[in-house]
Amino acid sequence: MGSGSGAAAERPLIEVDGAEKVFSVRRRTGRLRRTRQEVRAVDGITFRVPRGEMVGYIGPNGAGKSTTIKMLTGILTPSGGRLRVAGIDPARERTRLARRIGVVFGQRTTLWWDLPLRDSYELVRRMYRVPDAVYRANLDRCVELLDLAPLLAVPVRQLSLGQRMRGDIAAALLHDPEVLYLDEPTIGLDVISKAKVRGFLRELNAERGTTVLLTTHDLTDIEQLCRRVMVIDHGHLIYDGGLEGLRAAGDGERTLVVDLERELPPIEGIPGARTVKVDGPRQWLAFPAARSAAPLVTAVAERYPLVDLSVREPDIEEVIARLYAAGGRRPEPGRESGRQPG
Repeated sequence: MGSGSGAAAERPLIEVDGAEKVFSVRRRTGRLRRTRQEVRAVDGITFRVPRGEMVGYIGPNGAGKSTTIKMLTGILTPSGGRLRVAGIDPARERTRLARRIGVVFGQRTTLWWDLPLRDSYELVRRMYRVPDAVYRANLDRCVELLDLAPLLAVPVRQLSLGQRMRGDIAAALLHDPEVLYLDEPTIGLDVISKAKVRGFLRELNAERGTTVLLTTHDLTDIEQLCRRVMVIDHGHLIYDGGLEGLRAAGDGERTLVVDLERELPPIEGIPGARTVKVDGPRQWLAFPAARSAAPLVTAVAERYPLVDLSVREPDIEEVIARLYAAGGRRPEPGRESGRQPG
């Protein structure tokens, strides 16, 4: 899998310049009458992703995330603008590009439903004409890090969602791609499965330099995997930078959930935090998203009989709404309706 060394001197692996995707849809305007309208799913976005970078690409449903990914893979042809992946135009040379990318589309599997997982991998090897030594090395690594050994003889239809997702990620990497697109790879997964997927992706990126573009609704995915995050909404790229900068720009709040030994009055006197909810021995404290939770945890532990606690990230929808309120780019009038999925 591709090396990330010397990335600064190289051409960006992913280049997007003013990309647009317009869908023509028919809408009912009366009992028998329908009119055709244009829906801009992606509206003039521009960004670069250097080789070896892991980037989060987030936004609400219908923002344009999946549409962007589909244009970058060649599944969709852009209505305007320019896209290049590894110097290749995805729409014009989709077959050539396929050998250099890996794709996982959330709950839509690329595996063969009635075949054992091992047989699906053999078919992937033949489709991509992967040399035996490369295939064996990549399969062994994926099996080890994603804990797939007990599943290789199991038909795909008998796998749980978490097991199948891990199987799909492995399938996407068997042909040694330079870039991996992950569209909601942890959606619907339990805590253990999420941890396995995240740990694998960290190792893949750190050791092999594989470039990763990750779309997700789970801010924890972004926090644990990505230094850079891009936010898209209504087809516009409204933020591109670090996660802390996103929190600061959106002026959002995180929540410290505190479980006490017994029911007590609302927690007070914690600088920078306020109690927003009390339910028996459990209390919720809100604090600025850009602030570290460590001092708050220390202060609560010193003053109150603490049993457990956790930190909840602000909802992505809330962050984006605050971005707009803080002066982020708003969608143009008339473009809110008829948004395409993803």
